[in-house]
Amino acid sequence: MNNTKDTLVTAFALFSLFFGAGNLILPSLLGFQSGSLWWLVTFGFCVSAVLIPICGILAHAKLQGTIFDFGKKVSPTFSLVYSFLIYAISIGLPSPRTAAVTHEMAIAPLFGSSPLLTSVVYFLLVFVFVMNRSKILNIIGKLLTPAIIVILLLVIGSALFSYEHAFGTSLFQSPFTDGILEGYQTFDAIGAVVVGGVIIISINLKNKTASYEAKKVLIRRAGWLAGLGLFLIYAGLIITGALMHGEFETDISRTALLSGISLKTLGNTANLFLSILVSLACFTTAVGIITGTADFVKYRFKESKRVYLITAVVGCVLGVVMGQFDVGYIIAVALPALMFIYPITIVLILLNVVPEKYAPAQVFKAVVLTTIIFSIPDFLGSIGLGDSLVGLKTYIPLSQFRMGWVLPALLAFIAVNLTFQLKSDFKQT
Repeated sequence: MNNTKDTLVTAFALFSLFFGAGNLILPSLLGFQSGSLWWLVTFGFCVSAVLIPICGILAHAKLQGTIFDFGKKVSPTFSLVYSFLIYAISIGLPSPRTAAVTHEMAIAPLFGSSPLLTSVVYFLLVFVFVMNRSKILNIIGKLLTPAIIVILLLVIGSALFSYEHAFGTSLFQSPFTDGILEGYQTFDAIGAVVVGGVIIISINLKNKTASYEAKKVLIRRAGWLAGLGLFLIYAGLIITGALMHGEFETDISRTALLSGISLKTLGNTANLFLSILVSLACFTTAVGIITGTADFVKYRFKESKRVYLITAVVGCVLGVVMGQFDVGYIIAVALPALMFIYPITIVLILLNVVPEKYAPAQVFKAVVLTTIIFSIPDFLGSIGLGDSLVGLKTYIPLSQFRMGWVLPALLAFIAVNLTFQLKSDFKQT
């Protein structure tokens, strides 16, 4: 293998995998609201939007499998239910969000048409591409990400050198944890377990003669390089948003803020160009999500073409129904689902990364069960039913930050491992 070339190519592929339209609209508003604490928000955001997803890729490199393999140590039934939940969330939330972003950034400013019309036309086109699996999307995708990155670097550079480095007051009470929770909305940890296997398979096909260890080193280096790129872009967008604290109304939407920032830094032409590129990136993301979901369901039902068609239709209909709402509403609706499924996804990723001796099936079962139980109060709180649990939550560390599952899951991991160690020592004596 050509180590340097292969590492760079793989790193760029990983970057493209994670860097979608949703990732664009989240950091700038986060920075806009974070004020002088932008740096703390950045680290929180990058924990869930960079570190965990890259760990997901490392887990895929270790497993050499699919999303089903992430949870099979808990039980095959759990893994199957988890996989279907992940795909259902993917076609029900991030996929429609791409249509909403396209409407707000590109269609509405130019044509003023209704969001329902945009959503219908958008997902009709998505359906056509899903059924034909055109290679044009792959070609476009390879050109889109570099073009978007160049424009973003110009936006970030212009803001850093043109605006006074003065920051407003933070609107966050807990900037670090608020950054982590906002990182959930990128769906990148979910993206890592869903489509990370595609990268692994591509590497295996391209480097058939390379050893398993060499492939792992390649993926590890490329993963951290891609993570560094994501961190720099996110940090740049967050600080850019923070520098713009006095330029826009405090209740501005995410898409309007991104458009406004690009307009102020680069002018009308660049703003229009960015809107078009973001729309195309949204489209490729939607096609990828629905195609991946249809492939998974088809595989589970004995390669039935009818099942593939039905899944594609359901995915596009859900897209039309949800895609007509504005981006802010979809993000709000997504929160309860993410508060439940994201902690489970995080622990599955981390358990699949740690050495095998620390993560036998019993550890998987204990940690995942603990995570599910202690995620329930945060989930109920996200749908407005948390008042009845106020007394209980006072006894759960970090529950005030909506992360009450973290310490119990860690304690379960340590306790089960200590139990195994004690049993091993007892047998030896």
